[in-house]
Amino acid sequence: MKESVYITGLDIGTTKIACVVGELTENNKIKVIGYGKAESYGVKRGMVFNIQQTVDSIKKAVDEASEMAGVEITNVNVGIAGHHIKSIQHRGSLTRKNAKTYITQDELDELRSNVFKLGMQPGEEIIDAIPQEYIVDNEAGISNPKGMLGNTIEANFHVIIGMKSAVENIVSCVENAGLVLDKLILEPIASAVAVLGEDEKEAGVVLVDIGGGTTDIAIFSDSIIYHTAVIPFGGNVITDDIRIGCSVLRKYAEEMKVRYGSALPNENNEHHVISIPGIHGREPKEITFKNLSEIIHARLSEIFDMVKNEIDKCPNECALTGGLVLTGGGALMKHIQQLAAFKTSLDVRIGYPNEHIDNDNPDELKSPVFATCIGLILESFNRQKLSILNDDIEEEESVIVNKKESKSNRHKRGIGYLKDIITGFADIIFKDESIDEKNDNDTNQNI
Repeated sequence: MKESVYITGLDIGTTKIACVVGELTENNKIKVIGYGKAESYGVKRGMVFNIQQTVDSIKKAVDEASEMAGVEITNVNVGIAGHHIKSIQHRGSLTRKNAKTYITQDELDELRSNVFKLGMQPGEEIIDAIPQEYIVDNEAGISNPKGMLGNTIEANFHVIIGMKSAVENIVSCVENAGLVLDKLILEPIASAVAVLGEDEKEAGVVLVDIGGGTTDIAIFSDSIIYHTAVIPFGGNVITDDIRIGCSVLRKYAEEMKVRYGSALPNENNEHHVISIPGIHGREPKEITFKNLSEIIHARLSEIFDMVKNEIDKCPNECALTGGLVLTGGGALMKHIQQLAAFKTSLDVRIGYPNEHIDNDNPDELKSPVFATCIGLILESFNRQKLSILNDDIEEEESVIVNKKESKSNRHKRGIGYLKDIITGFADIIFKDESIDEKNDNDTNQNI
């Protein structure tokens, strides 16, 4: 690459705020040049509730990433989630002014921009409108109608809706941290870019990103996104269950979950115990692996029941041959694949973002924990490349049109020149006839 282009992804999560700076390599992979993370204190269930605490955490993560990368971070691409997120399907249409010309990117942009004019409930706004397929003069199944001819263009859109206040809080946090918000991207969309293969999207796949505050879902089939949803439960709820169920401090509950947690109680020995220090000089508590696992199993079962409910909302033609892909920090739970497969009746694998990042990057970044952050960078690069590609195509089409116009003008000039010649001959002929007629008249007068 002649010039390095850096893009920054900022994941404002419930348990952590992560910032990753990356550049696109020649083989279309992400080379991370800097990253940082900080504890998140102002976010609950994916939504900002304390702006100042969130700003402080953002600054810490960004400064760490900036120092490692050796570049000043000014613009960021931020993920959005939270239980306020919902999605609907909408079909938009556009009647073309001139059906004899090719469909342009401007017309497709106009079709998409019309979606943002839809009436929403009070306090809601459209965050994104993703085209699923286009229909030109009732011919469906078109992925890109540019260059086609037709009278009407229609499109099925996957419309993502969120609360205005939640969006404004994120924007406010970014601006107060001295940054510029480039793009606001739905987190399950970003995670899907990082961990899913194109063949999985074509076959049909369910992405489940288990974060600290929420569980994000994105369902694809025939390379089209059919459904997105956010479940207001994540790893933090499991930690709270352990804290209450075992009567221990939260820090011990989190440590037990990470080090000894399991999604299947029967896979644990009843005689294996964990010793937890007592509170303020009290006797240590002993908790069996199996009891710990039963608490985790109960909450994860509830989460996967909700996932199954979201899957059932998809239409019958939405095949899911690709199964289910788990990512996020919660995907690292022991035996979680088996539980997810049992609850959803789908093949399950763990999604790692290592397929899209350079081999020289630290192993920590190849964890499902960083899937959203890596995905934010990838999705931003994809949209940037698409924008540049459309500009190039528009410019090329403009050149072609100009050439056609020039050729047409030359043709017109040729025809005009021919007309002039014919007119000239006609004038000479008519002039000669007029002279002859005059001579005849003169002769007659003389006679």
